[in-house]
Amino acid sequence: MIYKKFLDFRQKVATLPHRLLALDIGTKTVGTAVSDSACRISSPLKTIHRKNKFSELSEIQKIIQEYEVKSLIVGYPVHMNGEEGKSCVLVQKYSESLANTVNLPILLWDERMTTVSAERVLLDVDMSRSKRKDHIDAVAASIILQTFLDFLSYQNHE
Repeated sequence: MIYKKFLDFRQKVATLPHRLLALDIGTKTVGTAVSDSACRISSPLKTIHRKNKFSELSEIQKIIQEYEVKSLIVGYPVHMNGEEGKSCVLVQKYSESLANTVNLPILLWDERMTTVSAERVLLDVDMSRSKRKDHIDAVAASIILQTFLDFLSYQNHE
């Protein structure tokens, strides 16, 4: 099931905290990141290069099994004004294929400015341009996931 609203996702996924997988879906790559089982910390995993959907989804399934993931957080690339564009359509279609494959709840999560933030993080650690290219999508996925985890923590303390 795919959710666009946190409250709908939260009502259906009553078992939080559990390990989450975040995806930053692009036209050429899919960045991945995983949370700890307590839903406090996000860590970048890897970047999957998009060749064919079957191999990509198979790679994501392997990650889900290895880390015992129970839910997915997918970066949703809305425009700065909140409107949905072509990239949102790409992510929705990919998420539908993913939902049919993994049978786990998926939350589409606002990812505005995450790639810019990831670029800054990698520049701050003085990573070369070629290495940044290999890591930026996984770091962006980690930032997407960490913003969700921070929001979740805030919701739990209200």
